[in-house]
Amino acid sequence: MATYLDRILEFHRQRARNDSRDLKALLVECELLAPVKSLSGALTADTGVSVVAEVKRRSPSKGALAEQLSVMELVNLYAKGGASAVSVLTDEEYFGGNLADLKTARSGCELPILRKDFTVSPVDVVDARLAGADAVLLIAAGLTPDEVASFSDLAHSIGLEVILEVHSEDELELIHLADVDVVGVNQRDLVTFEIDTDRAVRLAGMIPDDRVRLAESGITSPEQLGPLREAGFDAVLIGESLVRSSDPAGLLGIYLEAGRI
Repeated sequence: MATYLDRILEFHRQRARNDSRDLKALLVECELLAPVKSLSGALTADTGVSVVAEVKRRSPSKGALAEQLSVMELVNLYAKGGASAVSVLTDEEYFGGNLADLKTARSGCELPILRKDFTVSPVDVVDARLAGADAVLLIAAGLTPDEVASFSDLAHSIGLEVILEVHSEDELELIHLADVDVVGVNQRDLVTFEIDTDRAVRLAGMIPDDRVRLAESGITSPEQLGPLREAGFDAVLIGESLVRSSDPAGLLGIYLEAGRI
């Protein structure tokens, strides 16, 4: 029986099969772009836990979060609040985002930007660069080892950094097969969508010291940052609590303070 993740991935793979654009032509366009900003560098510039603040309109597990949000206003508030980077969800079918949101964020924000989506093809990687992203997300649960390696190589060849998202010990093995810049531990099981708030801490010691460590999902309280910092995480990704807050910049400050204690 197909899982929810299977259905999401099949949607994206079918869309990729229907995309007739020429990859070589898109790569030529990339040659004309300005250099990217280093996401990994931004996440390790502070001695405390950095925050990647997310632009997230809705989710499959929670439904609508902030479907009418202003991307420009939100990324400016994130920068004001001290975020080290911004994540923009560009999946339209399940998360309500799109590449236009990423382009808007780029036009109004000097912070490094992650394109967060279900990357399943080389064109997805190149689209991230063309839309203004500085990094691309590769989800281990949805890709073969060969895809992780080839997409990582392609991303680096056009200047992008790579976040490899894992949620199990087995998936961590892919770190040794691909040159990824950041390892993100997703505390949400992408098959059941259940949250395990101890997962990041459990897996932290298995991540090589030369990779930036990012904890994702289930971070809803500043008190959670202390254990993550002690476990060796450089940064956390926070979306839902920020987009639902009446004061995202203020809430970011509270998270950042908790990450320094």
